[in-house]
Amino acid sequence: MTTEPRFPGWQVITGGFVVLTTASGLGFYGLAVYLNSLSNERGWDVSSVSLATTVFFLVGGISGVWIARLIASHDLRYVMVVGGLLAGGMLALLGQVREQWQLYIVYSLFAVGWAAGGLVPVTTVITRWYLRKRSVALSVASTGLSAGGILITPFAKELLDRQGMAAGTPWLGLLYVLGTVPFAWFLIRPDPAPLGWDPDGERTVADAAPRAIVGVPYDAAVASRFFLCVTIGYTLTLASQVGAIQQIVKLAEERIDARTASFAISTMAATSIVARLVGGRVMTKFPLMTVTTVLSVVQAAAMVGIAFAESSFQLLAMIVLFGATIGNILMLQPLLIVQRFGVRDYPRVFSRTQLYSISGTAGGPLLLGVLRDHAGGYRTAYLVAAALSLAGALVLRAGGSAEDDHDHVSSQVGVS
Repeated sequence: MTTEPRFPGWQVITGGFVVLTTASGLGFYGLAVYLNSLSNERGWDVSSVSLATTVFFLVGGISGVWIARLIASHDLRYVMVVGGLLAGGMLALLGQVREQWQLYIVYSLFAVGWAAGGLVPVTTVITRWYLRKRSVALSVASTGLSAGGILITPFAKELLDRQGMAAGTPWLGLLYVLGTVPFAWFLIRPDPAPLGWDPDGERTVADAAPRAIVGVPYDAAVASRFFLCVTIGYTLTLASQVGAIQQIVKLAEERIDARTASFAISTMAATSIVARLVGGRVMTKFPLMTVTTVLSVVQAAAMVGIAFAESSFQLLAMIVLFGATIGNILMLQPLLIVQRFGVRDYPRVFSRTQLYSISGTAGGPLLLGVLRDHAGGYRTAYLVAAALSLAGALVLRAGGSAEDDHDHVSSQVGVS
């Protein structure tokens, strides 16, 4: 009696989850810890280190377009492995930085490695393996983005607080490699078809016609009003979100204490995990654009609350509200793109909107850092972040529904 082989989709999700956990904990959330450590140990002002964070996200966004082309035509595991090695190496060198120009070089190379093993390749492979269950699969895999903030970032902060940048970052670099390279290589598989599977766990039927790739051609997708509104809306919303995340450790440490700062980022990430897992199952019942718009408005409210919070209770309460928006807003960007434009040119379309909207991701930390330095505190900075998120909600709403056929030209291309 033969046993039917198990669908490898959950293996792929697990690999993506672990890779994103590591990349987020030591990259996305970790940057807030490095900003605080560099500011304290080197005596550099917050706006200068925030500029390096801006460079990180800009380089990550630009390299993402090139990475999307590579994974469209090559086994994406090679790209992810190289990315993990490069990012780990640069993180190990971060503690040796003594001049600000050195920081920009290390951050730039760190960003290339981070992008090569991050959201673009992981969401791409998930969209290949899942169709009907895509939102759930993406919610589970992308929960790693928040898990990293709980499981890894507090450890990184404690290590750097105890040992300092020079002694601590080599261990963090090693952790980055161990948490990305083996999991990308052994668990992730680029496409279900060569293994005899169709998306969602259905076996490929022998002698059946090749599976069709449904979607909008790249040129038509990027010329649409929907693409423009999603890109601009996410530029504004992510400027608010990422700027707030990258400054939250410094804010909490200034207003309360270092222990609260560590607890704040863990609380934010934990809330994001719960909200993302709930959202992956609930959001399929509502229009995706409506959900995205509402979350952007809630994020704006959280920014206002953080701006005026003075006690640890008030601050943590607003961080919980903020955390409830973070994971789902990030997860909804690839879902909006694949829902409207399909999987045909998904890597190119998603990386393109990321390239354009990266100006918000990159500019947010710098903007809030400059405002903090000039105002002598974070109140003005977070009120501006609230305004950006609210403006993003209005632009997103103008894009129309992700489920609409308006301005949506689909085509089918047979897979050879």
